[in-house]
Amino acid sequence: MAEQITYADFERVDIRVGTIIEAIPFPEARKPAFKLLIDFGPDIGIKKSSAQITVHYTPENLIGRQVLGVVNFPPRQIGPFRSEVLTLGFEDGNGAIVLAAVEQPVPNGRKMM
Repeated sequence: MAEQITYADFERVDIRVGTIIEAIPFPEARKPAFKLLIDFGPDIGIKKSSAQITVHYTPENLIGRQVLGVVNFPPRQIGPFRSEVLTLGFEDGNGAIVLAAVEQPVPNGRKMM
């Protein structure tokens, strides 16, 4: 378990829900990944993310899927791609990433409470 933090520390991490509107292979990445465009609603807009989720997902089954992302990290350069959002997920029993998601549809851009 990680070191304990305060609720104020947690509040500083801006986790929002967004809908994947585009997913394409990212062959230039060191590990297999997709380039994602995620719509986080009118206040945040469309953001780019690189995600190593190629084991359980295809570009076709990602379109329209709602995901959770950290929107207040600084952008990160991944090869020729600038990732603006950290898309959240968990490792399965074999180390492949399973996306964190909402159980019911919610408006894009809603903050995790």
